[in-house]
Amino acid sequence: MSAVDWLNLLLHFGLLSLLTVGGAVTTAPDMHRFLVQEKLWLTDPQFSASIAIAQAAPGPNVLFVALMGWNVGLNAGGIGAALFGAMVAMVGIMVPSSMLNYYTTRWSHRNRDLRGVRAFKQGMAPVVIALLVATGWILATGESPRGSDWPLWLVTLASGLVVWRTKVHLLWLLGAGALLGWFGLV
Repeated sequence: MSAVDWLNLLLHFGLLSLLTVGGAVTTAPDMHRFLVQEKLWLTDPQFSASIAIAQAAPGPNVLFVALMGWNVGLNAGGIGAALFGAMVAMVGIMVPSSMLNYYTTRWSHRNRDLRGVRAFKQGMAPVVIALLVATGWILATGESPRGSDWPLWLVTLASGLVVWRTKVHLLWLLGAGALLGWFGLV
């Protein structure tokens, strides 16, 4: 691969980085189009294996991007190129969105008194709460049969009230939940 090819990989993943609302895996279809269909840098099995291995491994889901870069580099010229490919792909997918987040947060903090910034924050609050409730619902109900999960709901309700009404650190509640689970109470 030439320097222009590596730059194309970096720039393409950089552009995708700005679209990764919901995680990098949401841009996988365009990654497939670019890497497999357009550039022919990866095969279909390499692409699928990159996602499958990263999803099965512990750690962040974005690791599949490093595996794709690794495979592109490996196909281009060995271990050194594979390491470089993994680095290029990860820098491309991580840096633009991180910089956007950093500067947007700084700007909104400096301008927190502007009507638009306040409206955005107030409008996002219900969305965040709904996502947290949905996550809690999924975690609390899981695969348990209906009616047998009332202890989980009780712990969830008690934890929510403690967080809302006291200054008890959340880690104490997580520890208490872990103990209740260890003893088989929930």
